[in-house]
Amino acid sequence: MRHKVTLYRIATLLMAALMIPSCAVNPVTGKRQLMLISENQEIAMGAEYDPQVLATFGEYKDENLYAFMERTGNAMGLISHRPNLKYHFKILDTPVINAFAVPGGYIYFTRGILAQLNNEAELIGVMGHEMGHITARHTASQQSKQQVGQLLLVGGMIASEHFRDMAQVAMQGMQLLFLSFSRENEREADRLGVEYSARIGYDASKMADFFQVLNKMNMASSHGGVPTFLSTHPDPGDRYNSVKNHAGEWKQKLNLPEWKVNEDNYLRMIDGLVYGEDPRQGYVEGNTFYHPEMKFRFSYPAGWKLENSPFQVSIAPPDGKGMMIFTHAPGNSLQEAAQNSLQQLKLTVTENKNTTVNGMPAIATVSNLVSQNQQTGQQQTLRVLSYFINDNGSYFAFHGVSAEPDFPNFVKPFETTMTNFSKLTDPSKINVSPKRVRVMQVSRTATLSEVFRGFGVQQSMMNELALLNNKELTDRIEAGSLIKIVRE
Repeated sequence: MRHKVTLYRIATLLMAALMIPSCAVNPVTGKRQLMLISENQEIAMGAEYDPQVLATFGEYKDENLYAFMERTGNAMGLISHRPNLKYHFKILDTPVINAFAVPGGYIYFTRGILAQLNNEAELIGVMGHEMGHITARHTASQQSKQQVGQLLLVGGMIASEHFRDMAQVAMQGMQLLFLSFSRENEREADRLGVEYSARIGYDASKMADFFQVLNKMNMASSHGGVPTFLSTHPDPGDRYNSVKNHAGEWKQKLNLPEWKVNEDNYLRMIDGLVYGEDPRQGYVEGNTFYHPEMKFRFSYPAGWKLENSPFQVSIAPPDGKGMMIFTHAPGNSLQEAAQNSLQQLKLTVTENKNTTVNGMPAIATVSNLVSQNQQTGQQQTLRVLSYFINDNGSYFAFHGVSAEPDFPNFVKPFETTMTNFSKLTDPSKINVSPKRVRVMQVSRTATLSEVFRGFGVQQSMMNELALLNNKELTDRIEAGSLIKIVRE
C-alpha cells in the first residue's frame, strides 16, 4: 500500500475532458476519425493524470535509466508521427510486468518490466509500441468511447457478487489507466513500434523476443489489482512472426551497416534494480501486516487471505462471506476523512462514535449498503463496520463488509483487526531490504544451471531466473558473458 493515494480525483478527469463530438485527422493513417478529445485537451489530461499515477504507484528513482530513456525516447519522438508532442517517460515502483501510455505523451514502465528486459533493443521496442498507441491516438480514442473495463482489487478472492460494489468504488479512478486495447490497435502499435525503433537504429526484431517471453510467462492475469502487459495489450495473433517480418522489412528499407542491441549496456544499467515485492511497501509475517515506510502494523484473523496492492489492502476469510478493506481516507481532518469515505461508498450510517485506537483518535461507524445481487436480481443489505484512524495527521480507514445475516459473526474479527492497528517501532521489522537484480560476469564457459550453481543460486529459483534471462537452463553460457541473478 502506498502513501498519498488520490484515486478519486483521477475518476473525474475523463468526464471533464469529454466535449462535443468532433472529427479529427489521425496522425498515423491520415484518415478522419471520431474524436471527442482535442490534442490540447489530451495534453492537459496527461498532465493531470501524471501526478496521480506517481502518487498511486510511487516513482522508482534511477538516474541512469531515466537519462537513457529520456535521450532515446526523445530521439524516437522526433521521428514519430507526432514530432511536436513532448514525451515523458516514467518508472513506477511496482513488480508487475507492464508498460502503458496515457493521453498527452506520458509513457510508464514498471520496474517489473525493466527487470524482465534483457537489452536496449527490447526496451526501445516496447517504448516504440507505447508511443505508437499515443501517436495513433489509441489512448485518447479509448477514453473518448469510455471503454472502461472492470478491475477488482479482490479479484476471485471474494466469490459473492454483491461484495464487488465496494471494490468497484475504490477502483473507479485507476481503471481508467488500464483500458485493454483492441487487437487492431495492438497490431498497429506493434507495427509503429518496429518502425520507430528501427528508424533510430535498433534491432526491432528483439521486441518479438520479449513478447515471446511474456507468452511463456502466461502474464495475462492481474496481480494485486494491477493488470499485466498481456491483459492490457492482447496478442493480436501471430505477434512474434508479424513483428519479425516488419523488422525484416525495415532492415531492408533502411539498409544500415549494423543494428543496435546493446545487451551488456542494458544489463549494467539495471544492476541493483529492486526485484519482486518491496517489503518496504508492506509485508506479511504470520498473520501480521507490517508497513516499514509508514511505520504501522496490524494483525488479522489466522487463515484469512491478505492482498496488498498499490491502492489498498484487502483481507478475506476462505469462505468469502466477508472482507475487510484498509486504505487511505483523504481529508483535511479525521471528521472530513470519515465523511468523504462514507459518502463515496454511499453508506447509510446507523451508528457513530468517537473513540481511540492505541492512543490515536478514531471514529467508528456501522452502516448499511443496499446492493443488488447480480445472480438473483434481488436487493440485499450489506452491513459495514468502519474505523477511521488519525495517525499523526495521516488518515486511514478500515471497512469490514458482510451480508446483514452474517454480520454478527464478523463483528468481532473485524473489530479485533481494526483496533489492533498500532505504530510500528520494532527496528527489526522496519529495517528490511528488498531483493535486487544483480548482474554477474561468467568466469568460465558452462551451462546456465552450472553458472547459477556457481553463484549460489538455489535450485528452486533456477527456472525463474532462467526466464528472467530469457534462456534455458541447458543453454551454453560463454565465459565473459553477463547474466542476471537475484540477491538481497
